[in-house]
Amino acid sequence: MQRIVIIGGGAAGFFAAVNCAEQYRQHEVIILEKSSRVLDKVRVSGGGRCNVTHACWIPRDLIKNYPRGSRELLSVFSRFQPSDTIDWFERRGVALKVEDDGRMFPTTDNSQTIIDCLTTAAHKAGVKIWYKHAVEQLLPPTEKRPFWDILLHDGNKIAAHKIMVATGSSPAVWRMLATLGHTIVPPVPSLFTFHINDPRLTGLEGISMPMVTATLASAKLHTEGAILITHWGLSGPATLKLSAWAARLMHAQNYHLPIQINWTWTYTPAECEAYLTDLRTDPNSLRKQITTYPLFDIPARLWRRLLTAANLPETLRWADIANKQIAALAAQLTQSTFNVKGKSTFKDEFVTCGGVSLTEINFKTMESKLHKGLYFGGEVLDVDAVTGGFNFQAAWSTAWIAAGEMGVF
Repeated sequence: MQRIVIIGGGAAGFFAAVNCAEQYRQHEVIILEKSSRVLDKVRVSGGGRCNVTHACWIPRDLIKNYPRGSRELLSVFSRFQPSDTIDWFERRGVALKVEDDGRMFPTTDNSQTIIDCLTTAAHKAGVKIWYKHAVEQLLPPTEKRPFWDILLHDGNKIAAHKIMVATGSSPAVWRMLATLGHTIVPPVPSLFTFHINDPRLTGLEGISMPMVTATLASAKLHTEGAILITHWGLSGPATLKLSAWAARLMHAQNYHLPIQINWTWTYTPAECEAYLTDLRTDPNSLRKQITTYPLFDIPARLWRRLLTAANLPETLRWADIANKQIAALAAQLTQSTFNVKGKSTFKDEFVTCGGVSLTEINFKTMESKLHKGLYFGGEVLDVDAVTGGFNFQAAWSTAWIAAGEMGVF
């Protein structure tokens, strides 16, 4: 009997353990978990509903959601993608549903459904789960010792023929892997909301827009999506996507830099000016006060703040608006500049960019190029995605590939 040890009791670790144990019944599969609980990130994902994956079926489209790792994941997703994830869970009695934005959740809207599925499958497949087993050091095989030694924090030692590291974003594990010669790309937060103190937003917490464009001009980056005004600034998919793509730049700037919001979503300043100019002669609007005639589905309270920022009086009618006033309003609508002065981690779903360098991994097998018998999966790698179920999909896919390879001796 060969022993396969998976370090980390999260999504990638469990998925790898179950698939490996189901395919290779002759091997012993063990999960080492440093805490007394497993699958904690699954539990809190999606507000406790677990955003399992995303309804995106074409690998080349899917990888567009990964600021880091997209090139490597193309081959991974060609072998195991969201449709395979859906099939895997449905074959084990868990139905998934698609929401309007493409996110997929269990029909129960309860993350415990996913946890129960994984833990039950692990039990049926004979996976052993060893709780409170923190790993201190990994000793590769030698000529005299043809297996790995896993040194534990309590001083004990476990032998393994193959090892998979699936610990997520763990600085301690990254330090341990660095001693094996692996390059660790320095981790920084990837999904976070923006701290902004601006009179245009103060007191408007809870107001949202279904679609805006958020731009970081210094990096020539822009993203689209919904946006939410919060007590501390801006959140929502548009800002979270921007935080992911600009993670390293924003970290380098200590999260102090300007962003622009286009509240119209698609209008350029010139197009917006032309549209506003037409309203001066439109019979439906020309006699109305601009305050009472919000455009682009902008909520009334936010509309009034933008008018104030453009120095437009509340009693001004569309028929009387001057060209300079139109230009000022168009600038607020399409290029509202806000100074970001800090960040907050997005809820409990902490995601980082950084981790084991992708150049040192064989993505056909998920095996280390430096050490035979050492495999990786999930966020321990320098792979991360925007919000929407994409990080979990990378975990399922990389774990599935590793599972199929680890059982072959």
